[in-house]
Amino acid sequence: MADESLKEQIVKTGSSADSVEEEAIFVTKEEDKGTKNLGYISATALIVNRIIGTGIFATPSTIVLLCNGSIGLSLILWVVGSLIALAGLYVYMEFGSAIPRNGGEKNYLEYVYKKPKFLITSMYASYIFFLGWASGNSIIFGQYILIAAGKEPTRWSERGIGIAAVSFAFLINGLHVKTGAYLQNTLGIFKIGVVLFIVVTGWVALGGWKKTDNFSHSFEGTSGATAYGVVNALYNIIWSFVGYSNANYALGEVKNPVKTLKYAAPAALVCLAIIYFFVNIAYFAIVPKEQLMHSSTILAADFFDIAFGNTAKKASSVFIALSALGNVLSVIFSQGRIIQALGREGVLPFSKFFASSRPFHTPFVGLLQHWVVCVITIIAPPPGDAYNFILNLISYPLNVVNLAVALGLLYLHIESYRGKVDWRAPIKAPLPVIIFFALATLYLIVAPYVPPNDDQKHMVYNDIPYWAHCVATWAIFGIGALWWLVKAVILPRIGGYSLESTEVVGEDGFWRKEIVKVYPGDSNP
Repeated sequence: MADESLKEQIVKTGSSADSVEEEAIFVTKEEDKGTKNLGYISATALIVNRIIGTGIFATPSTIVLLCNGSIGLSLILWVVGSLIALAGLYVYMEFGSAIPRNGGEKNYLEYVYKKPKFLITSMYASYIFFLGWASGNSIIFGQYILIAAGKEPTRWSERGIGIAAVSFAFLINGLHVKTGAYLQNTLGIFKIGVVLFIVVTGWVALGGWKKTDNFSHSFEGTSGATAYGVVNALYNIIWSFVGYSNANYALGEVKNPVKTLKYAAPAALVCLAIIYFFVNIAYFAIVPKEQLMHSSTILAADFFDIAFGNTAKKASSVFIALSALGNVLSVIFSQGRIIQALGREGVLPFSKFFASSRPFHTPFVGLLQHWVVCVITIIAPPPGDAYNFILNLISYPLNVVNLAVALGLLYLHIESYRGKVDWRAPIKAPLPVIIFFALATLYLIVAPYVPPNDDQKHMVYNDIPYWAHCVATWAIFGIGALWWLVKAVILPRIGGYSLESTEVVGEDGFWRKEIVKVYPGDSNP
């Protein structure tokens, strides 16, 4: 767990009197001094673009189906999911305010779980290195661009356009950070405009224009909802809010990181939670329940078709495609920085290569690595269970990481109360909020093991066990543990040395850890 000699690492900032960062105590030796291109708007856009992917345009119909057609129960679960996301945000805000560096939860896990040395970093590195987070929305971009063009999507046409999308995101983020941030800001505003338009249309419908009777018996079907259905409905809702911690991955590049976190992150999430709730109201106001539950098209397309006709339905395909592209831009922006941070840690093979910001003063190599994984993920799997399995394998491990982060912060709070550690983050998450988030993430880890009934088995996989992605998650973490065993235990014993780490400032102004071999008689770095 965390090192008790924290006082050696505590520094005070010299902020102005009206700054949130005045007298802020950072547990890192010093903030990153690299180029800081990101302000309030860019940080907010990072969060908005990561959260608003394609989920809000499709997930509400799945939620209603899982809730046995109960509109009221589905709305309650959206509120619960919003509260869990908000609790998670405050956990990450506290860590981010105390450790304002690039890398996100990698830094927080390393800070808390120090023993066995390098184990947590190796397991986290395996999780990050092997998963193609941006691949799913890249394919969705290809699919809906083809629909908008009046073309029938095929396996290779949508994947080809998907590769073009992730390649575009890689190049624009790798060549020029400001241009990538500007495009993310623009798409973020566009996506907010689309969902607000849906909200306003729903309000008009509730006034009597094209209104359904979905709200006449809002809780009809609630008694027939199964434990499996409710569990997976909440799981899908919380996944729709993934991305609330996205700014944490680039805090080293954010101007006034503590102040930006304190205002930009909660504002983005709370506004989106309210908008999401009213988007659901709009869908329920216009799309009949039977169509909600059994339509073969994405819900937003049905919404625009009923409200404005077939032309608007085609336009909605463009909206969904651009929303997916914004998500791809935001995801690859963050993942590249995590790979770079892992390179700076020294845990990856060829660490100096991945740690570099050359040649464009961006994490180009980290972005390239994620691009390669995404392209493989897009091309390799056949349609059907294999593709759904990969998408689930991306979402499930995040809950494991979130639980480790929440338990780590809970530990720091308890030990700080006992006087064992000196933990004074500029932004504090209340203890009940941390406990609530920890229990919620534990629930999300255990819930997918709940077996579906015969009518719901097809909602997971057709031919492989419903728990397959859960087991594969532990295998991925196991690969990291195996790498740690070889790199940090077996080879040092054979070679007669130990591994130690020291922090240095790179040429780009960002801190990194260097792992070095220390032989008997050598002084520690």
